[in-house]
Amino acid sequence: MHLQFSFIIPVYNRPDEIQELLQSFEALKTKEAFEIVIVEDGSTIPSKDSIELYKDNLNISYFFKENTGPGDSRNFGMTHAKGNYFIILDSDCILPENYLETVVKSLKEDYVDCFGGPDAANESFSNIQKAINFSMTSFITTGGIRGGKKSIDRFQPRSFNMGISKEAFIKSGGFGNIHPGEDPDLSIRLWDLGFKTKLIPEAFVYHKRRISWEKFYRQVYKFGLVRPILNSWHPKTKKITYWFPTLFCLGFLVAWVLYFFQIKFFMQLYLLYFIIAFIVALITTKNVLVSLYSILAIVIQFFGYGFGFLKSTIVVTILKKDPKQFFSELFFK
Repeated sequence: MHLQFSFIIPVYNRPDEIQELLQSFEALKTKEAFEIVIVEDGSTIPSKDSIELYKDNLNISYFFKENTGPGDSRNFGMTHAKGNYFIILDSDCILPENYLETVVKSLKEDYVDCFGGPDAANESFSNIQKAINFSMTSFITTGGIRGGKKSIDRFQPRSFNMGISKEAFIKSGGFGNIHPGEDPDLSIRLWDLGFKTKLIPEAFVYHKRRISWEKFYRQVYKFGLVRPILNSWHPKTKKITYWFPTLFCLGFLVAWVLYFFQIKFFMQLYLLYFIIAFIVALITTKNVLVSLYSILAIVIQFFGYGFGFLKSTIVVTILKKDPKQFFSELFFK
């Protein structure tokens, strides 16, 4: 099958990001023809003027629609795309020059109807962005799944860097209206339909995350809220590892209490973990300040996700509440 690629990019009030992403499209080293479908999701600061700068050099289709969330905007883009294989990107990503060639090579060697790629930090990113990237991708925090780990049972692509065939999109109906969590939900439904997914470790993107510490906490807190909801929708995908951040946080609080009773061993274990994390971050980033920030990022990630996961587990699993009513902020109508 000859693959015709359409890049699908939803954007909301981010014209500067779109301009930077389109610059990286211009720098791609590829022989493949492709189109770019940009879906403006009800922005009050539209990207049209930024996009116009690149229309002479790139095959761009631009759509403006009411705000219905990123999942529905991706579905809208795929519905209007001309290709038979869609690559979905977040607007805060930048493509390496060999990105598309890497994807094509991998799909020719081992075709799947859905793939995901990891994210990385570019040298131009701020120290906070680099620290958050380390926390989100390192084997010492997430097990390296987002950062490129191969040895996992079945990979759940993330929509900041995700490919899906037109056939898989049509049969699955695309993304649901939950956010975040729409991408693992889609992956699981694709598995149920018999489609295969895989990670392409070399097909990474530079993911800016456009984030502060406060925004990062809100993001990972929502990630924690979503997982028990997905577990209730797809019980076969439950894993004990989803409890690790919550157990880490509860253990940390217990360690503090024991410390005041002169039982220091458990607090020393946590101190050892953070020392190891700092060393790994220093080896990875080669920056002392980024490594120090990485410790803060890890704490925020674990406590944000852990608290969200525990709260959602109590509400959804124990109290049997309807998540669409109790956590309405997670669902677009």
